[in-house]
Amino acid sequence: MMDIQQLARPEILSLEPYESARSSAAADGVLLNANEAPFTLAGDPAFEGLALNRYPQPQPAELKRRLADIYAVDEANLLVTRGSDEGIDLLLRVFCRAGRDAMIECPPCFGMYRIAAAIQGAAVVSVPRTEDNDWQIDVEALCSTIKASAACRLVFLTSPNNPTGDLLAPGSLLRILAACEDRALVVLDEAYIEFCDMQSACGLISQYPQLVVLRTLSKAWAAAGLRCGTVIADPVVISLLKRVMAPYPLSSTSIDAAMQVTGGDAPGQQAALLDLIRNGKRDLLDFLGGRSWVSRVWPGVANFVLVGVDDAGALVAFCADAGVRIRDFSSTPRLNNCVRITIGSPSEMSILKTTLMAYGDR
Repeated sequence: MMDIQQLARPEILSLEPYESARSSAAADGVLLNANEAPFTLAGDPAFEGLALNRYPQPQPAELKRRLADIYAVDEANLLVTRGSDEGIDLLLRVFCRAGRDAMIECPPCFGMYRIAAAIQGAAVVSVPRTEDNDWQIDVEALCSTIKASAACRLVFLTSPNNPTGDLLAPGSLLRILAACEDRALVVLDEAYIEFCDMQSACGLISQYPQLVVLRTLSKAWAAAGLRCGTVIADPVVISLLKRVMAPYPLSSTSIDAAMQVTGGDAPGQQAALLDLIRNGKRDLLDFLGGRSWVSRVWPGVANFVLVGVDDAGALVAFCADAGVRIRDFSSTPRLNNCVRITIGSPSEMSILKTTLMAYGDR
């Protein structure tokens, strides 16, 4: 069995974790152990039932149970974080020593992997995706790089990928996991997994302790403002991340809101949202077909479309003047003159199409 602790920074293994008042004692009785105020000053009915004068649970039990049920995992495999960004940061801080260890990414991909590595002082090794194969990961090159890099501790993958929207095939994931055994952790970011028919890789964690999966409520659960993410991993990984995590990652209001957006008829509402996005995406792809200023379209399987255009800067500026915001990816290597368009509501997509027709007629 793989010894995950051997991959962690020695300083983290020897660290005596901070114990907050709420983690070291029950939150009942007369609470005089956390330097809190005795009552709240909030009189707004919106805060009724929330003890804002008290610190929340570091890992709220009810929310952990809810998320474990949604993701079909054991609670021991789950850590609630401030969005996926915190999970990325924690992993780099625990497993990468500044100036000595490295992470591997497969660009074009989510930019926060590289940023978090730079902040930690970890080296970044890039294994570029294959453009002529719709941005699929070059699995052969990636596995060879993993085996040749003694400093590699983390391999960041995204499925569906952002901004290209492509999926990592299950067979490819298994090959990468095999290459990483006893060498590194595979961090699979599944922020957009609900938008496609691909099954989550969470079920593989019991068999592959080197696998870490990131999930979030920001996308398909329509709750980006909550900043509620989840790291799903072997309990040893979860324990190590807790050592460096802030004492109270989520606020009481965020915890309460997360319970609301995932409770009641939330699954039914989510299904309706996903249908709306699929229909909106299908309509947008039909609209983009044959436009003279469009050079290529990568549909992907997420809630966005990557589009190659004649002049990304001009298009983004034209849309901005009309009050429509789309994202220019020209600064990303190999994505010059590419824009990413998120699928919005029917009225938003109607405004977008009107704007794009005007751009074509300019």
